[in-house]
Parts: sequence; C-alpha cells; structure tokens
Amino acid sequence: MQKTTAFLSLLFFIAFSSCAQTASPPLNKTKLDSLLNTLEKNNKAMLSLAVMHDGKLVYSKAIGDADRSSAKPIAATPQTKYRIGSITKMFTGTMIFQLIQEGKLSLTTSLSTYFPQLPNAEKITIANLLNHSSGLFNFTNDPGYVATLAQKVSQEELLAKFQHASVFEPGSKHEYSNTNYVLLGFIIEKLDKKTYAAALKARITNKIGLKDTYYGGKINPSNKEANSYKWIGSWTPDSETDMSIPCGAGALVSTPSDLVKFIDALFNGKLISQESLTQMKTLQGNYGMAMFVIPFYERQGYGHNGGIDGFQSVLAYYPTDKTAIAITANGVNTLMNNVTIGVLSIAFNKPYTIPSYANIFSVKPEDLDQYLGIYSTDKLPFKIAITKKDGILYGQATGQSAFPLEPVKANVFTLESAGITGTFDVEKKQMTFQQNGATFVLTKDQ
Repeated sequence: MQKTTAFLSLLFFIAFSSCAQTASPPLNKTKLDSLLNTLEKNNKAMLSLAVMHDGKLVYSKAIGDADRSSAKPIAATPQTKYRIGSITKMFTGTMIFQLIQEGKLSLTTSLSTYFPQLPNAEKITIANLLNHSSGLFNFTNDPGYVATLAQKVSQEELLAKFQHASVFEPGSKHEYSNTNYVLLGFIIEKLDKKTYAAALKARITNKIGLKDTYYGGKINPSNKEANSYKWIGSWTPDSETDMSIPCGAGALVSTPSDLVKFIDALFNGKLISQESLTQMKTLQGNYGMAMFVIPFYERQGYGHNGGIDGFQSVLAYYPTDKTAIAITANGVNTLMNNVTIGVLSIAFNKPYTIPSYANIFSVKPEDLDQYLGIYSTDKLPFKIAITKKDGILYGQATGQSAFPLEPVKANVFTLESAGITGTFDVEKKQMTFQQNGATFVLTKDQ
C-alpha cells in the first residue's frame, strides 16, 4: 500500500524493446497540448511541463490551478513553483560531487567522520549514502511518520530518529532510504559552513541562473507557489509537510523550466566533471548516485522522480537526443508513469493514442452499502476497511489514510494514481485487491 505522504517515492519507468537509434523528430507541440488539455478536462492532473532540446526551451505549458483555497482559484502558469520531492536528491548529489572534486570529501569517506553516533557509521561511506547501500533505516517508513509530518524538527531530532537499527550490512545490498540524503545534506552544511539553502545558491542556482529553485518553506501562493491536492470527487487540499523534515532528500521547490535547465547543465559539464557525471550514472543494484536510468524504447535516459504530499514530479535527460523533460504536478488523479509515457511518446514521435476517458461508470450511493466492511487475509500485515462518505467509496489500510475508490465497472473500483484495483464478489463476501502486479483475495470479517 502506498503512503500518500511518502515524499520521496521511487518510480521505475516502463522500458520498451530496443531498436535502432534515430534522430529526434520535430516536437509535436499540438499533440502535447492535446494530451495536457485532455488531462485537465477530465480532472486527471494539474501540472506543468517543460521540454528542452539542445539547451533551448522548446515547450512549456501548465494546466489546472496552483491554488484553490479562495473563492477564485489561481490558475497555474509555467512560472508556478512546485515542491519537487526526491528530485532534490539530484541537487544534493551534484553538490557532494563538487565537494569531492574540491578535495574536501571522497567516496570512501566514512560517515563516522561526521556522525559517529549513527548505526554502522564507521562502515558506511559517502558512496553507500549516494547509491542507497548504507543499510540505514528509511525514516519515512516509520509507522508514526505520517502523524508528525507537519511538525517542525531540528537536526538533532532527525538524527535521533536515525538511530533505528540498520536494515542490512553496509554495501551488502541496495535499498532506497531517504535517511541517506538527509545526512548528505547535513554533510554539505558542515563542509560549506552554511545552510543547505545558501550552499545551493552558491553552488548551483546562482551559477547557472536558476531563479525559481530554492529550499522550500511554508507554501505561499502569493509567491507563485502551488498548494497540492488529491482527487476525492473534486480537488481537495492534501497535507503539507514541514520542510525541516525532508532537507537534502526532498525540500526543494522549482519549476519545470528551471529543472530542465539544471539537468542540461549537469550533463554538459557546467556543474561537475564528466568523470563525476559517469559515477552518478553508473548503476549498482539498479541505483546510480543520485539518479536512475529511465529507459524509453531504444533511448537511455537518466534522472529522478519525486513525490511529497500531493505533489509528484519527473525529471529526465536523454543524452543522445540532447533532450530534457520535466513534469511537476500538484494534483494527480491517474498514474504519473502513464502521463510520463505519453509525454515521452509524443516528444520522441512514438505511436501513442491520447486517452479519451469517455466511458464514465457511475454507482448509486445506496448501492455502495453492499461493499462496506473490513476485509483481511493472512497474506497481508494489514486489514482494509471499506467505508463510504458523500456517495464515494473509500478504502483504508490499517494505520494509513483513507483513499477514494472510483467505480470503473460493475463491482470494480480503482485508485488509478496508486495503481490499486478492488474487485468485489458480494456473494462470497470477498474483495480481490490488486496493486502493481500483486494480487490478494481478502475476505470480509464477520
């Protein structure tokens, strides 16, 4: 079950079969417009998109609202700024490699140099932190995390949370942990003797002219900052994480046009050396150092995705085509991966049919009663409570927030944004729960 507040989610894109490399075709801006307009019309997303080719911004468009808290919503524009979640890790990784190039740090430097009190600190290296092989517990997986995400914390309080026993021996495997990049952000502050926000300005944003990328704070719509939303029959405000928590793992705010400018500069030697870039790109256990491979047909792209509260984002660069794409969203009512595939398909002139969303299935509120109850199986560590409110069916896993379920056909409901499908068999009092290829049959408790 996906946590709605897992601010630094990991997403692997669908890889298509290889074929001969071809030159990039002219960008079909009309088709991109059509895709985004369709998403907006059907309440599937509120987002902003930028495409850069050979260092030039060739497409920029925003859909939906940046803020809906007042009687008159504020429409999003290409200048709207969004929280970018884990894409922050690419900025953190870049600054770490700058410090390495300056001789202030090395990939083999021990974590104990800076934080000897942490589990296995003497065995964990900077490289282990960068490629998620440290074994440090991912603090956002703590059961109590969701309840405290709006509370301001100090560095000392975060370090106390990181005292959780190691998940595995450093270097023995790779497992995504936000803890790694919070610590890397702290190390940047120690070595530069300034805040992460100030280091970011000096090392990246001022250097390449990013005017809308910075360490976030309380969301301020008057500063063209977007609030985030979730779809529950309408766009409803989502949670707001206090930005003292994600730090170097997910605290940045940016625009798609700034993001494509950043990744283009990164891949063209304006921020780090080609040797350092090669180290960032090199995979071990499917993990690079602050980036991942994003394959698409014959193309090999590199980048990261992000998620924090209701925000989702994607940043990718395809070196052979000299093409960068960035998507920042403050409301998603579909799979972000599907949106990204649509954008990439159009950008690289691959066969793609824009979804119509024409067949809307509806269920009378009173007909939802037959599904209500608590469902469980001994194959899952949680139960799922099915409830209804205001004519909408909800699912809620033990210890997590409730999520709305949308009817798609008789007895079948989905949460498309999380890849969840629930199929009910009323006579057998069962629900078949599917998510990301996994299937479980749950039975209603008596």
